[in-house]
Amino acid sequence: MTILITLLVYFGALLVLSRLTTRHSSNDTFYRGNRQSPWPLVAFGMVGASISGVTFISVPGMAVTTQFTYLQMCLGFAVGYVVVAFVLLPVYYRLNLTTIYSYLQTRLGQQAYKTGAGFFLLSKILGSAVKFGVICMVLQRFVLDALHIPFALTVVLMMGLIWLYTRRGGIKTLVFTDTFQTFCMFAALLLIIWQVNSALHYSLSDSLRAIVADEHSHIFVWDDFMSRQNFWKQFLSGIFVVVVMTGLDQDMMQKNLTCKGLREAQKDMCSYGFAFAPVNLLFLALGILLMMYYHKTGQALPAVSDDLMLQVIAGGQLGTWVVILFTIGIVAACFSSADSALTALTTTFCVDICNQRRDERLRKWSHLGVSVVFVLFILIFRYVNSTSLIDAVYTIVSYTYGPLLGLFAFGLSTKRKVND
Repeated sequence: MTILITLLVYFGALLVLSRLTTRHSSNDTFYRGNRQSPWPLVAFGMVGASISGVTFISVPGMAVTTQFTYLQMCLGFAVGYVVVAFVLLPVYYRLNLTTIYSYLQTRLGQQAYKTGAGFFLLSKILGSAVKFGVICMVLQRFVLDALHIPFALTVVLMMGLIWLYTRRGGIKTLVFTDTFQTFCMFAALLLIIWQVNSALHYSLSDSLRAIVADEHSHIFVWDDFMSRQNFWKQFLSGIFVVVVMTGLDQDMMQKNLTCKGLREAQKDMCSYGFAFAPVNLLFLALGILLMMYYHKTGQALPAVSDDLMLQVIAGGQLGTWVVILFTIGIVAACFSSADSALTALTTTFCVDICNQRRDERLRKWSHLGVSVVFVLFILIFRYVNSTSLIDAVYTIVSYTYGPLLGLFAFGLSTKRKVND
């Protein structure tokens, strides 16, 4: 019951923020936030939006399988964000774009424009539905089953809430709700780390020394070029991942396009880009502390690395309050990525596919329709319960970014015109 009350208070706070940010809302408010967003809020909120609920669960487990080598990729992320800030953002702001795929229309014509927008719609709705569905399943298994709430109702209620607080203000609302959710996520993460420290009877200095001394805190792999964890492979991959999956993704770029000007957007982009390494360092440090807890209590490490956090924390071994913190953290991470995906999909469908940026009726119905499609996909993934199906979805999503990269690279690197 305490968990349910906490969630209701959390959801109530989101609705209050939505109400406060939707006065005199319009399509320009929904799509671009009237270009009035303070860049520090955008930067802070984007950190949470970039960390999905799946990441919240998975990164601590990486300490078991790949040690701290994931930080090599995070360093590449930082460079990638600088590339996006000083190569792509100037183009988007110079053309005063609502969606980034409008660039393809001005540069390569209508066919390339529709192709790019279509690839984004396909990849984002499949990928986001899978991620959101996985988190719904985790919450159902560890929290909501005990409250006898059916899974279908969980999905409908959670998606319905996201629709409710984004339906009027859109991206303007998300700038503020993501700031709130990022704060909740970090507060939950830090309090969970503190609670695990307490269970180990560690002070802060004790835990820092233990983490540094642990063999799993190894970061750099320089000598084995054949290893997937080799520094240059990870570092360069991180750069390209950010350029493609952030710079060419309407979901990730839409909040950045709400800043007052290019300079503020660049400061926002660089700020949250450099925040990635320390944020993920906290998650990985939690992974080592959890391994120490398993060793202290005589438990075998889970066969699946993702269960490292779930078995101890969501399983209730550290008490009800830690379960509550876990629930808040995972819901905050999940919502901050799902709500921006919903808004970006609605924007792309209305502006890019239907060419109707002023039609509020179309925008409202499209927003509701995308929400319904989300629910349907999640229920399909749940009841088919096929790992091969989910793997196939991720494979499809990985292929859709290749054509987007090709279209933008061609447009940016050549002056040739393509006639429809």
